[in-house]
Amino acid sequence: MNTWYIIAQVLGLITICFEFASYQIKDKTRYFLITGIGSFFWMTMFVAIGMATGMNTQLSLIVAATYSTIRNLVFYRIFLKNTPESKEAGLIFLLVMIGVAIIAGVLSIANSPEQVRWLHTLGMIAAISFVVGQYLPGVHYVRITVVIYAVVVLLTQTPLNILSGDFRWNIMGILIESAKIISVIVFYIRYAYEPKKPQLQFAKV
Repeated sequence: MNTWYIIAQVLGLITICFEFASYQIKDKTRYFLITGIGSFFWMTMFVAIGMATGMNTQLSLIVAATYSTIRNLVFYRIFLKNTPESKEAGLIFLLVMIGVAIIAGVLSIANSPEQVRWLHTLGMIAAISFVVGQYLPGVHYVRITVVIYAVVVLLTQTPLNILSGDFRWNIMGILIESAKIISVIVFYIRYAYEPKKPQLQFAKV
């Protein structure tokens, strides 16, 4: 293990902390800020792995994490302003992000081995559902969709998605996605005993 690999593990642990914390937050503005910061550390983790093993192997993951960082921080600003103009801009930005996700997903499916195209197709559907779930009002949509997304991503972190014979498990990737699922479970356990349970709040768009 070289220095960059060790740094990547530290950045991964920081990412886990932010990811776990974000799904304990009911307020959408604070949620986007915390998860946006977490996505930034997620991106730097892939950069560090690239420095350790070769940047060409991590480029697509760096792009995906950068996309996540930008999306979350832009949504943070939109929800922070909370004006009719910002909501309209948010809806336009959401549609653009969905378009980008569809294009990236189709390219990923087309370039993937035939044996695992079904997995990449599930990944695209889950990713788009999560992006929409993040934007929708209330606390439930984002948590339901992130669990679905995390389960699909977990499959890609296992040897199931590695066909070259190098059957290594991406332990840090598994821990990050598991942290999201565990955080959602903890969220509902914590608030199940509160007099005012988390409710869907339909905001005007």
